[in-house]
Amino acid sequence: MKKLFAQIVKFGIVGFISFGIDYVTGLIVLNLVMALTSSSYFEAASLIGSVAGFTVSVIANYILSFKFVFERKEDMNKKVEFITFVVLSLIGMLLNSFLIWIVVGPIYGGNVALQQNIGHNLIYTIAKVFSTAIVMVYNFVTRKIFLEKK
Repeated sequence: MKKLFAQIVKFGIVGFISFGIDYVTGLIVLNLVMALTSSSYFEAASLIGSVAGFTVSVIANYILSFKFVFERKEDMNKKVEFITFVVLSLIGMLLNSFLIWIVVGPIYGGNVALQQNIGHNLIYTIAKVFSTAIVMVYNFVTRKIFLEKK
């Protein structure tokens, strides 16, 4: 039980670092797209930022996860391991993007009062934190099942 708790803590730290990479990259891209277009493209810009952040952070997460959190399966080819990691992460990204879209699209985009009281960056942050919490559980469980040494 102590080993599992320590692993969850390490996973949380790696996840926090990856979230920072994801968030900063996503927010930079979001604001860049918004600057190049207009605020009417906020939903699309949010998704573009989310995908860009994911792409950069998944590579960092892969490296950190196997360095500090999970024990590699000795019989698993590294290419297969990476592909499995990426596929599981892509599923997580799709879930993440869908949840962000729900918050910034139907919830935020469909509510004038929210738009008048909450800025684009704050609603994106709220959506990102919400979706990250859900995807974090998914990532831990699936990586433990499919990638970790038994």
